[in-house]
Amino acid sequence: MSDLPRKAVTRTAKLAALPLGFAGRATWGLGKRIGGRSAELVARELQQRTAEQLFKVLGELKGGAMKFGQALSVFESALPEEVAGPYRAALTKLQEAAPPMPTRTVHGVLEERLGAEWRELFLEFEDKPSAAASIGQVHRAVWHDGREVAVKVQYPGAGEALLSDLAQLSRFARLLGPLIPGMDVKPLIKELRDRVSEELDYGLEAQAQREHAEEFADDPDVVVPGVVHQSEQVLVTEWIDGIPLSEVIADGTEEQRDRAGQLLARFLFSGPARTGLLHADPHPGNFRLLPGADEEEGPESWRLGVLDFGTVDRLPGGLPKTIGTSLRLTLEGDAETVYALLREEGFVKESIDLDPEEVLAYLLPIIEPAEVDAFGFSRGWLRNQAARIADPRSPAHQLGKKLNLPPSYLLIHRVTLSTIGVLCQLDATVRLRDELEEWLPGFVAAE
Repeated sequence: MSDLPRKAVTRTAKLAALPLGFAGRATWGLGKRIGGRSAELVARELQQRTAEQLFKVLGELKGGAMKFGQALSVFESALPEEVAGPYRAALTKLQEAAPPMPTRTVHGVLEERLGAEWRELFLEFEDKPSAAASIGQVHRAVWHDGREVAVKVQYPGAGEALLSDLAQLSRFARLLGPLIPGMDVKPLIKELRDRVSEELDYGLEAQAQREHAEEFADDPDVVVPGVVHQSEQVLVTEWIDGIPLSEVIADGTEEQRDRAGQLLARFLFSGPARTGLLHADPHPGNFRLLPGADEEEGPESWRLGVLDFGTVDRLPGGLPKTIGTSLRLTLEGDAETVYALLREEGFVKESIDLDPEEVLAYLLPIIEPAEVDAFGFSRGWLRNQAARIADPRSPAHQLGKKLNLPPSYLLIHRVTLSTIGVLCQLDATVRLRDELEEWLPGFVAAE
């Protein structure tokens, strides 16, 4: 049996064992209950053990397993604090690392895609990878003209691994649901599957990165590394240093957290307005905080480095004006007009009638960060939001089940939720309203 089929069988077996592990722990939990422990304590311990197993398996694999784990990682903030610790450690690891490809495999891909004399393109090439992603790993090198570069090499068979993993995960999506309160993981898995072909195409990624790099070339706040060379399965870009956002989350100062949060919000809303593209993979592993050239300038001189443009949403006119208009009218308390707009865009199906005031009451807590000049994002705030929507007894839960998410908003919705998740992990105070007023069409009323 060759390496690849053997590995495919191994990863399939690992993923297939997850539901059995969940079932085993449920039986273990029943035994504990019979032994007299409270339902709450048993449920908490069950959740911890399940999370530890899930993320251990996802962390050992690449492909769709790692992709799914990274997508879940930004929602860690929504977890109850008493069980968040084990999640946090496992998820942070997922954002930055995965088992490396053998060196001979890396060299084989480079020879196949760059030619037999590929080493002549580089003055230096580090065989040990500096980072790993779901479909490829990154090596630090020096290009033949002296520029420091990042060389992203795609794993052989990455497409098959992505699709296979996500098909496996979708079969027991129902069992994964309780891990993240208020989140339906099945649409997330489907969306990841829908994006596989785009992410495997380094030509599309290079094009999206070039467009961002050109637009942000002289930007004082955002750094996008330029594309140096691209071929099938290999992408060479300029190298940028900086502090990974996962480290800022774990150990950053208050100033670093706030600055990183502000810049992340700025990039989320300004990117589509300036490039017609939405960076659609906002997990902390894709961002760096770069200190300014002059340390005496302080936090205001720090910049946000943005990596990995493999998944983007193409929005030629920027973010839909309906989003900004609906946010503004919600803050103004105009329930009737907000309801009419949501119905027009397909958020409320024609066959359903809802009370506009109840819809407004559902939306207001979610857009609370836009009500004030500066908002403190926190895990506690996000947990409250998740609990409000997840509790089957709550009016918000009942109303949320009746709302619809139009396909054209799917990626925008996930990116926004993911960014909010990262802001809460950062525990950042952000002037979100400033970014909305400057970059979100419709948020400021036309005069």
